[in-house]
Amino acid sequence: MADKKYFTLAEARQLLPVIKEELDQLQALQNDFQEKFLELRTLENEDLRFELECKLEFLDIQAKMHVNNINTKGVQLKDIENGLIDFPAWIEGEEVLLCWRQGEPDIEYYHGVHDGFRGRKKIDSKLQ
Repeated sequence: MADKKYFTLAEARQLLPVIKEELDQLQALQNDFQEKFLELRTLENEDLRFELECKLEFLDIQAKMHVNNINTKGVQLKDIENGLIDFPAWIEGEEVLLCWRQGEPDIEYYHGVHDGFRGRKKIDSKLQ
């Protein structure tokens, strides 16, 4: 396994637009998958079921590709639906996660590795 990637705040902010795009694509695929899965449950025609199962399999492959694109950058995808993303970092000698949630304009929070979203703290201006 490769060494863990750590980001400065500037590096995480620079990568954020790429991660946002991956997340948007992933969420669209997830929504499409859920719609097709519900449709599949009501289909009785075997030919149509097979076609829909193939589409679901392809959507799953595409989604895994987007997750992999995020992971290979060293970024942690915590929650697809809520758009939670963490960037491993060091702040004042402590390993932390720079935390971004979809809809936030910028990376403005961090939390300890074991604290989770509820433990978020505002990034102090001296840390920027």
